[in-house]
Amino acid sequence: MDAKFVIYLAIMFCVTYLIRVLPLLLIKKKIENRFIRSFLMYVPYTVLGAMTFPAIFHIAQNPLCGIVGAVTGIVLAVFGRGLCTVAAGTAAATYIMMIVL
Repeated sequence: MDAKFVIYLAIMFCVTYLIRVLPLLLIKKKIENRFIRSFLMYVPYTVLGAMTFPAIFHIAQNPLCGIVGAVTGIVLAVFGRGLCTVAAGTAAATYIMMIVL
């Protein structure tokens, strides 16, 4: 392995580790502010959506396949289906559109 690679890897590890550990070390008591608690409750969903939603449109060579998959997932979610059902339905709709087109 190249020495630069090891240095870069160590720096990335430290930065990532600090981001996760510092809140645990600095915040000792329970957060009681309702606004901050509700904000922190939605962060995982927001990050997951921000990472996943653009990938839906770039997964296939034809953007129409991604659009059909996204619409299918949104419709299934609106009708209260579970996460696995929504993911499977989105993947199936995208795959079927890739075969058709």
